[in-house]
Amino acid sequence: MTVHRSPSWDMPLRTRVFVKALARERPAIRTLGPDDLTRVRAWVAPARPPYTWVTGPVHRDVAIESSGFAARDGHHVPVRIYRPRRAAASPRPALMWFHGGGWVLGSPRGYDPICSAIAHDTGVVVVSVDYRLAPEHRAPKAALDCVDATRWVAREAVSLGVRPTGIGVAGDSAGGNLAAVVSQVLRDEGGAEISYQCLVYPGVDATMSSPSVTEHAEAPVLTHSDMVAFLEHYLGEGPDALDPLHPLVSPLYAAELGGLPPALVQTADLDPLRDEGAMYARALRAAGVEVVHTNYLRAPHGFLSFPGATPAGRAARRDLTHWVRARTWPGTVD
Repeated sequence: MTVHRSPSWDMPLRTRVFVKALARERPAIRTLGPDDLTRVRAWVAPARPPYTWVTGPVHRDVAIESSGFAARDGHHVPVRIYRPRRAAASPRPALMWFHGGGWVLGSPRGYDPICSAIAHDTGVVVVSVDYRLAPEHRAPKAALDCVDATRWVAREAVSLGVRPTGIGVAGDSAGGNLAAVVSQVLRDEGGAEISYQCLVYPGVDATMSSPSVTEHAEAPVLTHSDMVAFLEHYLGEGPDALDPLHPLVSPLYAAELGGLPPALVQTADLDPLRDEGAMYARALRAAGVEVVHTNYLRAPHGFLSFPGATPAGRAARRDLTHWVRARTWPGTVD
């Protein structure tokens, strides 16, 4: 494989410092055994400086609650709910959040800064899903947990204090994949009304065939080798393994993209996933779906999680919350 380093790898100084420090501290995905996975999943950046200088704060005017539901196979799936404290019309709109981590890592607690910021800035109730992770739970278990979570919110809207309709779905990286898959499944099978989808540097093509996968094979934060390891964990092998072209894994290859909810697609220019996100945005638009796609220059994968280390992270959060407000509180945003 030939690796092409883009001139735009001249990231802002603070970003370069951060990603170098991250690379030193983070073990290679392929080397993590079961005990290592448990340990890495359990670690969460403390909600205090200097960590919050990088991640942003956990907003104190947002109440964080724990709840959960029974998935279709009876498994209890925890959720973390972010509810703005300030007075507003009730019930509030709901936004489902699916965290990133290659379907292998990540947790709702690790996304407290992002989810509390979305709830604070938009006034919506954010429901973050602790879906089952690979390799213990192979595809499509994570996707089905997220579908079931969204149906549960629609079904239990009254007890949850949210609207049963007009639900949004959102996520970053693997979570962006899951948000796209949930949108497609619920369009086809019903069970909840999805009004919009926010796909943040989403992985939508498990064939890893787009040009940016080669161009940024050794990029900061996410490398080609990381992608291979994540997909090996998620897809598994044998007769029950899903084909990389299956739409529950690669929503880009769904037979029909028409009729999906409006989409915000945010990609990072220094990301192996950049081109597949852009391709999905174009495919949605060609199918008649309303799409806003922004590619953030000089930004690596994962930038939404470290706004203190990259200007793109702050800009993308503002763009995302502005877009959500426009769809959940019509007439209140210019």
